[in-house]
Amino acid sequence: MNGIQALWPAPTWVRAITTTRECGNLATHVEDNEQVVLRNRQQLMQQLHLKHEPIWLIQTHSDRVVEVNSRSGRKAIDADGAITTQVQLPCVVLTADCLPLLLCDTDGTVVGAVHCGWRGILAGIIEKAVDAMAAHAKGDIIAWMGPAIGPQMFEVGGEVRDQFVAVDRAASHAFKAIGTPGKFVANIEHLAGLRLQATGVTGIYGGGHCTYTEQDRFYSYRREGKTGRMATLIWLEA
Repeated sequence: MNGIQALWPAPTWVRAITTTRECGNLATHVEDNEQVVLRNRQQLMQQLHLKHEPIWLIQTHSDRVVEVNSRSGRKAIDADGAITTQVQLPCVVLTADCLPLLLCDTDGTVVGAVHCGWRGILAGIIEKAVDAMAAHAKGDIIAWMGPAIGPQMFEVGGEVRDQFVAVDRAASHAFKAIGTPGKFVANIEHLAGLRLQATGVTGIYGGGHCTYTEQDRFYSYRREGKTGRMATLIWLEA
C-alpha cells in the first residue's frame, strides 16, 4: 500500500507505517460517513495483512497511555497512547497535523504509538509512554516521528511558548517569533525530541514531512478545518 514506511533500526519483525490521504479518512469522529470510514479501515487491514483489528483510541489530547492486548476488545479506548507486547496486535494513532510518535525497543519485544499534540507533550505523555515501555523493554528504546505540521506553519500564542519554557528553558529554541505580536511558529518535532532525550531516548528518527504544505499526501486540520485523519500504526509480526 502507499504510505510512509518508518526508516529506523528496529528489528525486521517490527512493522511501522503512516497512511496517506490516498487510503481515505480513518477517523469516525470527523462527521464523515461511518460506513465509508469502516470500509477504509477494513481495506487498510487487508492491504497490511493484519490478523487483528488495530486498537483504535478516543484521543482527547490527554497524557493517558494504556497497555493493550487481545482482551482489550473492539471498543475504542479513551487514551492518547498505547503500548503492547503482544504479537500481531497493531497500536494506532490518528492525526492530521499533530505528531504521531512510534516507539519500540531494539530487541523487538514491545511497541507503542503516541498521539502528540502540544497539549499532550506539555502534559508529559511522551515520558509516560517511555516509562510504560521501559517496564517491558529488553533493549534500548528508539523513536520514529511520523508526518506532522511543519515548523513554519504551526502558529501558536505566546502563552504556549511560556508554558514549555517554564518547564525547560531549552524549549525556547523550538519557537520562532513572527510578525504578529505575541505569536510564534513552533517546531513540534523539536519539542517532542527534547522530551524524548530527557527520558534517555537518543535514537530518534523520522520527521521532515509537513502535513500542512504537502496537501496532496496528507490531511491537515489547520489547512482544511473539517478533514479526515491519517493512521500511524506499529505492530510486532509473528
